[in-house]
Amino acid sequence: MCLAIPAKIIKINKRTAMAETLGVKKEIDISLVPAVRIGDFVIIHAGFAIQIIEKEDAVSIQNYWKEYLDEKQH
Repeated sequence: MCLAIPAKIIKINKRTAMAETLGVKKEIDISLVPAVRIGDFVIIHAGFAIQIIEKEDAVSIQNYWKEYLDEKQH
């Protein structure tokens, strides 16, 4: 099973970008979303940004993951 994760774009270098989610930074491929800009939120799947999403949606999904991961630690 694969998951798509929301992340914020913090740096762009041609066809790659640095994305951050829940304190984790990862280099991703942005060639599928050429309109992406620094500060945008995207959905990442298998190392590729596949869609730009609204900040509110990204935060909502991230909050769900925070709750889920907190529960798993207890």
